[in-house]
Amino acid sequence: MRILITGGSGLLGQYLNFELSKRNDIVTLYNFNVGNCDKYNSKKMDITDYVELKKMFISFEPDAVIHTAGFTRPEACTQENKELVYKTNVEAVRVISQLCDMYNAKLIFTSTDLVYDGTGNGMLKEESLLNPITMYAESKLKAEREIEETFDNYIILRTSLLIGFGLNHSVNNFQLMYENLKEGKKTRLFSDQYRTPLTLINASEMISEIVKTDIKNIVLNFGGKERVSRVELGEMLCDIAGFDKNLIERIHISDIPGFPVAADVSLNTEKLQSLGFRIKSLEEAIREIAINE
Repeated sequence: MRILITGGSGLLGQYLNFELSKRNDIVTLYNFNVGNCDKYNSKKMDITDYVELKKMFISFEPDAVIHTAGFTRPEACTQENKELVYKTNVEAVRVISQLCDMYNAKLIFTSTDLVYDGTGNGMLKEESLLNPITMYAESKLKAEREIEETFDNYIILRTSLLIGFGLNHSVNNFQLMYENLKEGKKTRLFSDQYRTPLTLINASEMISEIVKTDIKNIVLNFGGKERVSRVELGEMLCDIAGFDKNLIERIHISDIPGFPVAADVSLNTEKLQSLGFRIKSLEEAIREIAINE
């Protein structure tokens, strides 16, 4: 298959480059940082440059597009101009959807679990109440709507907390937690925020399988199987890697005034699993991360 990857130098994108290049012809796009894109067929491009985007579709003729590019951190979005966030996270998605429709390409779009309300008891299904509380999550939900209103050859993945080690310049909170615990430093973790973590390795493996299927016109919760707090995730890491649990400092969401956090956006992933995709247990996933560290 010919696969176009946007956000190829991002946290997930670099794992997708590695995984999808094994059996496919890929072009991976990056903007500010090259990451590992220079090891693959790649191009520096701003996804809001629609003339260049169209040229890419004409020249490469992708069978599928995996769209991960954009503003991906809720806290970063609050510091940016709202117009720029929406141009990148919403308008560009509409144009990419239109190009996919025009050139008969499947679109796989990484949305977020933060589109859900997050005030209940979690393990949310795809039909659960949507109520984004950040500009980032709101832009992701609007992007979903743009895709659904454009065509039907799409898969929207409402992606949960991705854990593992970032490659090159990219880094995430799990990696920072791991490094602090390994170095014997205190680490502050929420005891009252719940997610269903999914590893970058498992996510890229599943997307590599998803892109080959005939599945379309669907929204899928894309996360792990186990609902855990940040503290429980840290404790599990300590058990597996042999770190000191006493280094974990339990804090509450309310301890950080003004910090916009959905309390419980843990995901029910039965629909994803029913389609035949294998989600690793959290213990298996963390062991795999620790081995590859």
